[in-house]
Amino acid sequence: MSSRQSPMTVQCPTCDKPVAWTPEAKFKPFCSERCKLIDLGEWAAEEKRIAGEPLPPTANEHEENY
Repeated sequence: MSSRQSPMTVQCPTCDKPVAWTPEAKFKPFCSERCKLIDLGEWAAEEKRIAGEPLPPTANEHEENY
């Protein structure tokens, strides 16, 4: 009987490839730097959002315009 267990595997959020959750998996949960950057670009382009109530129009009035 072995005390070593297989590492947990997750699906890459971008391409669905399996990714072993190990210290060697440099870009986890992504399979590669490419998939990581694709995901970052989608957030930056506001294609992805966290669900929630919209802020009221006066929420940012305390910020100064420079």
